[in-house]
Amino acid sequence: MGDLGRVPVGIVGASGYGGVQLVRLLLEHPGVEIVYLGGESSAGQLFSELYPHFADRVKLVVEPIDLEAIAARCQAVFLSLPNGLAYKMAPTLLTKGCKVLDLSADYRFSDLETYQAWYGGDRNDRDIAETAVYGLPELYRDRIAEARLVGCPGCYPTASLLALSPLLKQGLIVPESAIIDAKSGTSGGGRQAKTHLLLAEAEGSLGAYSVATHRHTPEIEQICSDLAGHEVTVQFTPHLIPMVRGILSTVYATLRDPGLVREDLITIYTAFYRASSWVKILPSGVYPQTKWVCGTNYGYIGIETDPRTDRVIVMAVIDNLIKGQAGQAIQCLNLMMGWSEMLGLPQLSFYP
Repeated sequence: MGDLGRVPVGIVGASGYGGVQLVRLLLEHPGVEIVYLGGESSAGQLFSELYPHFADRVKLVVEPIDLEAIAARCQAVFLSLPNGLAYKMAPTLLTKGCKVLDLSADYRFSDLETYQAWYGGDRNDRDIAETAVYGLPELYRDRIAEARLVGCPGCYPTASLLALSPLLKQGLIVPESAIIDAKSGTSGGGRQAKTHLLLAEAEGSLGAYSVATHRHTPEIEQICSDLAGHEVTVQFTPHLIPMVRGILSTVYATLRDPGLVREDLITIYTAFYRASSWVKILPSGVYPQTKWVCGTNYGYIGIETDPRTDRVIVMAVIDNLIKGQAGQAIQCLNLMMGWSEMLGLPQLSFYP
């Protein structure tokens, strides 16, 4: 059942962007061995036929999704699937003793009514869903360490919550004043063909989408409410930017104490993330760029205050496919296995 001392893991939905990131990262992880790659659309094909650059490293065939077979071979399973599929699979895998990390939205919500309002579906897994832990280690690492089911956050919520969390937890802002202006590279839209992601459509163009209706809004609000201790509503606007990977989330909010200056907030953020090796708080006057995190699991945060408007401006960048998806899932697995959060994850960006 895998190499001696290595945990056997499987990836369901291995052929998408999230899946291929998981394969790349797990191949370099000293604590695991990939023993199963699954997916319906590409079942029967060698993984290296789908992604030829893996030819010398991955000899596995993409297999049909057979939950019994997966559970018999895997100690941990990553579900890298479209929304609405994981909740039909996770209960069986958990019953068979697997640890499950879901990269879709299916287990991100403590309130299934909220999930169904935004994503649809007929959920009958309420008992299982109540055991799920939201997989943002910087906020919930102790709970993740004890979990068997983790709902890994979306990429926009990851960047936005890293920026917002200290402000809400410490009561430094008027919560309802929070505005999130976020921009993502095109890989956030997945690998399936979509007109607005074509090079001819996206190149040289910048635009907002899903204004006031994006599905990540209730996910962000759920965690903001948890941090603030009362229900919080935020304004969230996503934009598509013509690059492959990366997210920049810029958060604006009104300070309760307009006397707070940038250096005060840098001190507060540094303390808040003192145990979070993957979050870097930048010095005064330095603002993060997506290039710095490309290919890594880091999040960089820059902070500014505006005494004219009594607002704080916080800028956070992540690689949407790593810290915003596959890398964060592996960070959660590291916690679940009692390993260092840093284990097997890339620290140096592709630069320039």
